[in-house]
Amino acid sequence: DGAYKWLEELEIIFEAMECSEKGKTTIGTYVLREEANVWWKNAKMRLGPGGVAIPWEMFKREFLVKYFPIDVTNKKVVEFMELKQGSMTVADYA
Repeated sequence: DGAYKWLEELEIIFEAMECSEKGKTTIGTYVLREEANVWWKNAKMRLGPGGVAIPWEMFKREFLVKYFPIDVTNKKVVEFMELKQGSMTVADYA
């Protein structure tokens, strides 16, 4: 949950700043600390060899793969599908 919330908070800031796509990646990666910063340095070499700019959407995808694993994602989908609107589940409501 923490990784997803962190990205959501950044998106709110970017919108308020009217941040460009390039600026989003620059600012988003600037605020990374400790292990996440080490991960990003390695990911940047893998994704953008030779200094190629990495788009924000690519950063987000890679970040979530690393810090919001598929098992957590699947668990969230199950939780969502089990939510109730009155006596109806989300699946029933849809």
